[in-house]
This record gives sequence, C-alpha cells and structure tokens, in this order.
Amino acid sequence: MSQHILIVEDDRTTRMRLAAYLRGQGYRVSEAENAGDMEAIIEADPPEVMLVDINLGGKDGLTITREQRAASRVGIILLTARDDQIDKIIGLEMGADDYVTKPFDKRELAARVKNLMARIADIGQAPQGPAPIVDFGPWCFDRIRRRLISAARVETLTKQEFDVMSALADHPGQTLSRARLAEMMGREALRSNDRMIDVVVGRLRKKLERDPANPEWILTEHGKGYHFVDPAKV
Repeated sequence: MSQHILIVEDDRTTRMRLAAYLRGQGYRVSEAENAGDMEAIIEADPPEVMLVDINLGGKDGLTITREQRAASRVGIILLTARDDQIDKIIGLEMGADDYVTKPFDKRELAARVKNLMARIADIGQAPQGPAPIVDFGPWCFDRIRRRLISAARVETLTKQEFDVMSALADHPGQTLSRARLAEMMGREALRSNDRMIDVVVGRLRKKLERDPANPEWILTEHGKGYHFVDPAKV
C-alpha cells in the first residue's frame, strides 16, 4: 500500500493543487480543512506524514503539532505564509520535523516529504522502546502506521483498538485484566462493570482472527481478562 499523506489546509485551492501533485508522485493523499476533519481521518487511517498550515482557523497548526507529537510519531511539515522566524522556531520546538514557507516550490516540498518518509522508516527500525513491528502468524502489527497487515489485507486500527493491541502485544502470554487494560489505555476511571474493553477486543478479533468465535491470538481467561498468545511459543 502506498504511503499516506494528510494535508491540513483551509485554503481549498492550495490544498487541492498540492494534493493532486502529491498523488501524481504516487502517494495516497487525504485532505482536511480543519482540525475536526483531520482527527476523523487520523482515527480511520493514520498517515505517515502530515502537512499542516500554521494559520488555520480554530485550532491552529502549532497546537495540532503539539497534540500530534504527544500522541504519535507521525511526520509533520508545517506550511506557513508568515515570514516570522518565531513561528518556525516554536513549530520545531513543539515537534515539527520541517517547515516550508508559502509560496513554495512543489518539487522542493515533495523532496522534503520523501526525505521525511525515509527518516520515519529509519526510526521505525530503531531498537528503542517497544518493538515497532510485531510479527505473529500471518500478521504484522505495525505500530508506526497503526495497522495490522497480512498478505491478503490491511486493517487500520482505531485509537482504542491500537491501545489494546499494543498493551497485549507488549505482554505476550500474560493475562491482563480489564481494569489493567483500561489503566494502560489511560482510562483509570473505567467502571468495573463497563464492557468497553470486551467490545474493543471483539472488534480486534473480527479484524485478525480467522474465526472470531474461536480466537487463536487474543484469548479469554474467564474471570481474569485477556492474553495475547506469545508468537515465540507458537
């Protein structure tokens, strides 16, 4: 599957022209006019790289950069019509990877995108923190792109699905209670009778199990919780 770029730009003409050019370079491109549209796209299909206009109405590009950097390792290139060094410095300090000033040469921007894609791939291979790629059976769990990938298909994960899958994959062979999974998802206040975890696990099983009613990978320990089968012991 081709690499995914998300353009967050409220000027429709600029956004459409840039999207058309990048599609011509072989990328999958999604377009968002504002932060709300952006968040819906990220939830459904997380991008590898985002091109974000600093001067958006509502939630601006600097705020988006700060929030996305706290949540993921997505590549971020800021687009700005301002000739203000302070904005550029703040953007980089908040975690942006690069910036370009409008009007920009599309070929230069495409080169910056290509270089950033390569750097992201290198980061994904770095041996730091949880393994960014987990192979099990026919599947590959790609943390960077928040997807489950097999030879037959690609399953994009919602944030809740990604959080539960990450928690289980980080503790193969260990039973995690619903309360523990909720805590690892940042939902400490989850009520003990809340079945949200069960619903998310059910969605994951539909995506990765051959027979969700008889799972092979995410198993239920009745009265205890769930555990992910250790791929090394299969």
